[in-house]
Amino acid sequence: MRAFACPTCRSLVFFDNDVCLTCDTVLAYDRPSQQLVALDGRDRCRNAVLAHCNWLPEHDGYCGSCRLTRTRPNDNDPAGLAAFAVTEAAKRMLVFQLDHLGLPTTPRSEDPEGGLAFDLLSSANEHVITGHASGIVTIDLAEGDDAHREAMRVDLAEPYRTMLGHLRHEIGHWYWEVLIDGTPYLDRFRDLFGDERADYAQALEEHYGKGTSTTDWKDTHVSHYAAAHPWEDWAETFAHYLHIRDTTQTAAEWGVHTDGPDLDLSVAWDATLDVDPVEDPHSFDELARSWTALQLVLNALNRSMGKDDLYPFVLTPPVLEKLRFAHNVITSQRPVAA
Repeated sequence: MRAFACPTCRSLVFFDNDVCLTCDTVLAYDRPSQQLVALDGRDRCRNAVLAHCNWLPEHDGYCGSCRLTRTRPNDNDPAGLAAFAVTEAAKRMLVFQLDHLGLPTTPRSEDPEGGLAFDLLSSANEHVITGHASGIVTIDLAEGDDAHREAMRVDLAEPYRTMLGHLRHEIGHWYWEVLIDGTPYLDRFRDLFGDERADYAQALEEHYGKGTSTTDWKDTHVSHYAAAHPWEDWAETFAHYLHIRDTTQTAAEWGVHTDGPDLDLSVAWDATLDVDPVEDPHSFDELARSWTALQLVLNALNRSMGKDDLYPFVLTPPVLEKLRFAHNVITSQRPVAA
């Protein structure tokens, strides 16, 4: 997340601010310009109160992020609505990053067959499974509760579990359909991640049957869950790529610079691939080197506070190769500058 400045006094403001604390300018996020602007008598998104949304509306009074939400808790579920607000805040961060990367976020209302929608459901009175199905992302809002989420993290032996992480993972499934399935990237995907045509339900059953103590995934996958099926490997890799891009951008915006080791990151991109990625201003090698150094510092800082590692993952060469693939697929979506 980059830094923002108040349009009136140029003081530092943050992405979710609705007012400048220095000069009292009322603020709103303008998606087309990707800036915080003065509200100047305009209305905010219709979810300004319910979801603490500070974005300007795009259609029918809703902003571009809130338009993606198809289902929310009903008005007589105060706990669900509180979790809904937490989840919408994380989703706005996600949409901001997707816009920055040039990735499509077509709402289901505009494309009923292939568009994107979020069902944000309270599990207080019904069983809810977080997941994805052909553009519909379902989120159990209980994940917005710190105690519940931590209990699930411990139960599943996961090193990391956040609402933003869930959103990045689940939308990664949709981007597999949008960016890879049926494209020249598919063969390369299968080379790196495996054949996604393998029976998904059977793969998950076998994966969980091994238990969480197995370590046979560590050399080739970024997480234990990534080893369950090629689709999950992609979604975990996609989410981690977004983690890395966002955190390194934030560090750069705040002037945090670290020197890392001179790593050999010369994992070859398949030169025979028919699709050439658009050249990114920062190459994957540069991104990986910056992240390697930064995550070491972040982990050391967390330890100094008596906390566990902020980024408890190891990027082995096979994982870096998968991240490079994600980088090239994502950056290929950006328009070539005239």
